[in-house]
Amino acid sequence: MAASQTLQLSSLNNVEILPIQVIDIEDNKIQEPAVDEFDYSQRGQWLRAAVLGANDGLVSVASLMMGVASVKNDIKAVMVAGFAGLVAGACSMAIGEFVSVCTQRDVEISQMKRKKRERSLESDENDEKLPNPGQAAVASALAFAVGAVLPLLAAAFIKQPKVRMAVVFVVASVALVAFGVVGALLGGTPVVKSSARVLVGGWMAMGTTFGLTKLIGIDPGMQI
Repeated sequence: MAASQTLQLSSLNNVEILPIQVIDIEDNKIQEPAVDEFDYSQRGQWLRAAVLGANDGLVSVASLMMGVASVKNDIKAVMVAGFAGLVAGACSMAIGEFVSVCTQRDVEISQMKRKKRERSLESDENDEKLPNPGQAAVASALAFAVGAVLPLLAAAFIKQPKVRMAVVFVVASVALVAFGVVGALLGGTPVVKSSARVLVGGWMAMGTTFGLTKLIGIDPGMQI
């Protein structure tokens, strides 16, 4: 009898220990994924403005300079066209970003007011999370200018037209790859795919601008 009671007690002890071990394992499984979680969408707004602004500045001014250089060998004409593209593009980016963020801000404020009426929530806690239109406009303009100044610096000290165009193309290509890599690393996206997409897009823009401008420039009825 003593032996049978001992076996029953040991079996009861085993039954009581097993659920505790299962709970610990389940808790570990629930907590483990939280270590590697990171919300890349929080970087979305400023990353989009910075990367797109720099990329637009680089591609726009490089394409403009190559288009002018296809019909004009004068370095002054190329540099003036590039500088005009920098100023115009930076202003356009700033105004466009300001209007876009203002619209987004108005939508978010309206949504906060609706929630306040429906749920009686205070809106003061969420005011700091609203986007800043002025900050976004300045960031976009500066990013565009940073990208646009690269081809200008590349062509400033080269006198031979063909060499100048080649240098602008190479510098623009390297910068496009760099922008693609930086955007991929900050956004958590594949580096090769992002870089290739940015590079091919820039090549298409520069090639199209160069080809069409060259086609118009060879028209005998048009003096440039």
